[in-house]
Parts: sequence; C-alpha cells; structure tokens
Amino acid sequence: MPCATRKTTKTGARFRALTALTALAAACLTLTGCARDGTAPSAARAHPAAGAPAAFGTVDCRRAKCVALTFDAGPSENSARLLDILKEEQVPATFFLLGARHIEKYPELVVRMAAEGHEVANHTWDHQILTRIPAERVREEIQRPNEEIERLTGQKPTLMRPPQGRTDDTVHRICKELGMSEVLWSVTAKDYTTTDSELITRRVLDQTSRDGIILLHDIYAGTVPAVPGIIDALKERGYVFVTVPQLLAPGRAEPGKVYRP
Repeated sequence: MPCATRKTTKTGARFRALTALTALAAACLTLTGCARDGTAPSAARAHPAAGAPAAFGTVDCRRAKCVALTFDAGPSENSARLLDILKEEQVPATFFLLGARHIEKYPELVVRMAAEGHEVANHTWDHQILTRIPAERVREEIQRPNEEIERLTGQKPTLMRPPQGRTDDTVHRICKELGMSEVLWSVTAKDYTTTDSELITRRVLDQTSRDGIILLHDIYAGTVPAVPGIIDALKERGYVFVTVPQLLAPGRAEPGKVYRP
C-alpha cells in the first residue's frame, strides 16, 4: 500500500501515546495487576462444549501442531496489506481491535476482516489500562467496541485482550457480564520497540511452540513486512495457523475466564 511521508509522520505521532502504553507489555505478566494464571488451550480442548463438533473447521488442534497469529490495536493504514498477505498465505488470524481512531477510521477493514474468515475481537475503545479506571469506565471501554463491531459485521465479539495484559477481578466480572473471555499471549516480538522486520521475525521464531499465541501489532512499520517470513518459517516447522477459537476447540472460551498458553 502506498504511504506518503507526510502520512507516515502523522501516523507516528498518532501512535506515540499507544507506543508508550504498550512498552511494558512484554514484562506485564510478572507485574501486579496483570493476569498470572489462565486456562491453557490444551485444558480448554479437554472439555468439549455441549453440542460442539469434534473439531473446529478442518483443523483439530488436539492432533495438529497449532499456533494462533494475533494482531492488536488496529485497524490501521497497514491492515489492507496484511489482509492481502494472509489471504495469499491462506492463514486465519485473530484481530483485537481498538475503537477510537481505528474502528472509527477504518470500518471497511473491520468488515473485510470478518468477511475473509478472521476472528474479530476487542482491545477496548481507547486503550485504557483497565486496572486503573473505575468499573463503569471498564464496562464502557469493553462495550463500545463490541457495539461498533457488531454493527459493522453482524457478529458480537466474544474475545477481548486487555491493554498490556493488565486485568483483575473487576475486569473478569465485567467481562463475564458482557459475555467476553480474555485472551493473553505467549509470544511477543516487542514490535513496538523496533522497525527491523528481520529482528521481529527472529523474536517470534525463537519463542513459538505448540499452542502458542503470537502477539503482533500491525500499526507499526516493521511488523507487516515480517509476517510472510514468520508464516513461511512456521509452516516449514509443521505449524498450522488457526484463530483463537479454533485453538480452543472443541472447547469454547467461557465468559469471565482468561486464556493463555
């Protein structure tokens, strides 16, 4: 996708605050206020949901070596190119979308994500740290993207990722009330710290194992160019790419629970 210098400069300014917020994401899971525990995909698969099929779609992750590719904080001006790559590679992904300045700005990309078989999920409205705001604002941060995504796609999201992975009992309770499950990650490329696509690729490949949930951000310049190499290398290693719901099947994500490898 063409990208003018002026537009790139504006994009960098627009996401500067978001970069600051995500800078601690890799260390988050060891800090107070972040989720330390959660249900592993294998544990979810061990408890099939009532009426669920033996496998989700054409992939059974009880047998296949599955991995889930996830992207936070879009859509962005880079998302169309990313969707082109995923379509060419026949790889599904899970998109945790932001509302303000993202869903608002690129509604056609939200529609395209859903239409092309990706899982469209929630990353809050304005990237507020949910453990630092009152319960009523937590509810608004989660509910507003749900309403917009449902309006655009006809499907209400069931998955959300709390910014920086920071969550607590209040967030769990509100998610349960809203029918949402929280999804964290096991692989981070720290793509908010570098524009080096080769480095992003190496970081992902070094950390990925079976049932991995890979965290990337298509808002950053180095990320989308790294995606083809990540996909090709992991396919060579025998991995099958699935969405997060496919990773959990024949189990289903339960509202109020946290899922992480």
